[in-house]
Formats: sequence, C-alpha cells, structure tokens
Amino acid sequence: MGENEAFRFPDPSAAASDRPLCAGGNLSPGMLLSAYAQGVFPWFSPDDPILWWNPDPRFILLPTELHISGTMRKILKKNPFSLRLDTAFAEVIHACAAVPRAGQSGTWITDDIMEAYIIMHGLGYAHSVEAWKDDSLVGGLYGISLGSAFFGESMFSIEPNASKAAFIPLVLCLADRGFSLVDSQVRTRHVASLGGKEVPRSEYLSRLARAMDNPTLKGSWDTLIPEFPDSTGYRALLGQT
Repeated sequence: MGENEAFRFPDPSAAASDRPLCAGGNLSPGMLLSAYAQGVFPWFSPDDPILWWNPDPRFILLPTELHISGTMRKILKKNPFSLRLDTAFAEVIHACAAVPRAGQSGTWITDDIMEAYIIMHGLGYAHSVEAWKDDSLVGGLYGISLGSAFFGESMFSIEPNASKAAFIPLVLCLADRGFSLVDSQVRTRHVASLGGKEVPRSEYLSRLARAMDNPTLKGSWDTLIPEFPDSTGYRALLGQT
C-alpha cells in the first residue's frame, strides 16, 4: 500500500480489551497511516504474524497536563544534554531495540519494524528526539506524528534521565504547536510519572478523531522546528522570559 492508500480496520468496539484487534496485512506506509488514524498500532513478537492493537483502556498524556518533578526541573536546568530532532532516526530506533530493559527479554522492534519506520521517517511522518552528550547519543525516543497527535513508540536511556530529558521538551514543544494528544498506547511507569493516564477507549477515540481534523506537521522536524528545544514551556521551566 502506498502512502495515500487507505485501509479500514475492524470496529474496535467488537474487540476484547486485552486482545489484538486483528492480524495480518503489512507494514506499508498506507497501512501504518491508516492504522494510527484509527487508533490502531502494530505490536508483535518476531515469530508472530503482524498483530494490530486498539486496547481498552488507552494510556495517553495530554500536553497541557505534563507533570515535571522538582528533580527533573533541577536536572534540565543544568542542561546536561544537547537535544535535537530528526538528526539520527535510524540510530534511535536501533538503540530502542538494542538497549536492555529491566524485566524484559528481547524486543518487539524487529528488523521489519525498523525498516518500516525508517521509511516513514523518510516520508516525514516518523520522528526522533535525541539526547546527546559529548557527541554520543545517550537517550531518546521515536514516534509518529499525525494531525495534532503524537504516537510515542519507544524510548531508551544510556545515561540516567536522558529519555525524560528528551521527552519533556518534546511535549512542551508540541503544546506550543497546538498538539492535543500524546498516545503512549499502554501504561508505563516512566510516562505515568510525567502525567500519563489511562482513559476508556471511547474517550481516546473521540480525542483522536478531533486530533485528525488538524494538519500534520509533515517533514523533517530539525528543519520545521529549528528552535527546538526552545518553547514557551521550556523557557518557563528554565526560569527564562
């Protein structure tokens, strides 16, 4: 399926809350864009077919409800990392797949997933946020932007707090640009500590539909958002005017 080809997924109301919505298909740009616009995302193990999910409840973060702890405020004020957008997408997604996580063995970010999202990055829909230290990539995240929604896929840290240091300025930047929704899909303690919350699937789909009515910030964000990490919220966090 090409970028402009659409696919209609099954009605999520007929799906179990904790089971895949459907299986099969492919990871073409048209399939992925259709999926995200309908609240569906791929998540499967290397030996499984492609599984598509639309869980209930859904874990989201509203940019206006971002919570920044006192500890993270102090860390960010020290400016320990150089923060960039879309300068090392392939490196970020490979690091998300490779960096070990406590309590997890292996990764769902297969070679096919990496290839598909690198293509989506080239088309201007997938984006990376990167934390650099001494010219080394030490943390970051990647996701999909569509309408006024950002769909966070995965993040990693090599240095303590590096992924949070990338995520917080991203959300503040998105808030400045009128983004209404950060979809984190399933609950994580990491995002919960930053203000993420579970909402019923019906509420999520309603918020998503409104977000899809807005234009997509398509392209390379290092060019489209050259001021990053600067934003109204980030300046306030740093105590600047």
